[in-house]
Amino acid sequence: MEYLLAILLVCTLSGCATLDGPEFNDMSQATIPTIPVLDGEPMMVAVYKFSDLTGQRKPGEKFANISTAVTQGGLELLIMSLNEIGDGKWFSVLERTSLDSLIKERQLIRNGRESVEGDASQKLPTLVFAGVMINGGIIGYDSNITTGGSGARFLGIGAVTEYREDMVTVSLRLTSIATGEVLLSSTESNIIYSKSVDGNIFRFVDLGTELVELESGATKNEPVTFAVKRAIDKTIVSLIHKGNKKDLWKFKRGE
Repeated sequence: MEYLLAILLVCTLSGCATLDGPEFNDMSQATIPTIPVLDGEPMMVAVYKFSDLTGQRKPGEKFANISTAVTQGGLELLIMSLNEIGDGKWFSVLERTSLDSLIKERQLIRNGRESVEGDASQKLPTLVFAGVMINGGIIGYDSNITTGGSGARFLGIGAVTEYREDMVTVSLRLTSIATGEVLLSSTESNIIYSKSVDGNIFRFVDLGTELVELESGATKNEPVTFAVKRAIDKTIVSLIHKGNKKDLWKFKRGE
């Protein structure tokens, strides 16, 4: 019976332990911040590069980790955010990262048409030109900017809760294609939360002739990729508001 009570107690402690710090956001409910409606047509934007500029590796307690701390797919996340921001009514993203493949495919179509129809073959429309270019990168990944926890033990039975906060920082700049002038730049950060809850029993019973040891615990880490995506969303929203203040574009009245 004593063993059963001990097991129930450690499970209760580990399940009821609280975090002395901010709780996790529900990643499934994470949404792009709402912004006013653009007064005009979506801007044609080219995106060539968005890289991990941190060189940061995943933290390891006993050895150096080869894996990077942040996603190497930041360019895809940036394009996704630009397409989604403001319900897709702010930016029209033009294909530039696979431009060579796009040109080759157009050449195949042109050659095929000319071989069948000759000089009378229908021409492909000209590729759309971008008015602005957005580039940038992940410029910072800071580990353990805040750590803490709490715990208690009584008669060899206890529970411990620990948490840690990392921070990822993203920078973007908007450049005019016509002049090459950097029109806007913005930098935003997003916190990454990690949380660990552990319960344990360590005690001697029956006059010291037997030892009972039991551990239970769980760890939850926010996905770094989603944190990068949220930081990109925040940076784009910041650029939009800065552009409105500089009269680069206008919000619709009443928005």
